Amino acid sequence: MRDRRLLIGLGVIVALVALFLVFRPGDEDEEGTGTTTTAVTAPPTLEPTATETETATTAAPPEGTQLIVTIRGGEPVDGIVRAEAKKGDPVVVIVRSDVSDEVHVHGYDLMADVAPGKPVRIEFTANLTGRFEIELEGRGKQIAQLTILP
Repeated sequence: MRDRRLLIGLGVIVALVALFLVFRPGDEDEEGTGTTTTAVTAPPTLEPTATETETATTAAPPEGTQLIVTIRGGEPVDGIVRAEAKKGDPVVVIVRSDVSDEVHVHGYDLMADVAPGKPVRIEFTANLTGRFEIELEGRGKQIAQLTILP
């Protein structure tokens, strides 16, 4: 009887962990719908930063412009993502990819490695105006375009 309760309890714990892994916040299925979101509000950032992994948090999203790009087979799903921001706005670029490469924000010279299961998040303040290409550097493939208005 005691062993049976232990096995049932263990089974419940395993099921809960599996459900958490499947439905955890901020995690998108790499084979999902491939939807791309642009111009979503996100929190201000004072210094340019690039991290190789994105972590799910319960903090409120930053204000500013957010570009989310999904790469499948080395190509941006649904084409090049385009967004606008105003000078001084915080910008967050998030790239999820099924291929390994380096994401490069031209003009700002920000770079970070992306790989399957390891999305990249690049945050910076839009302090230069103009049109800036974001690409997979190794492939020379444009994946997004950011226009910064005065």
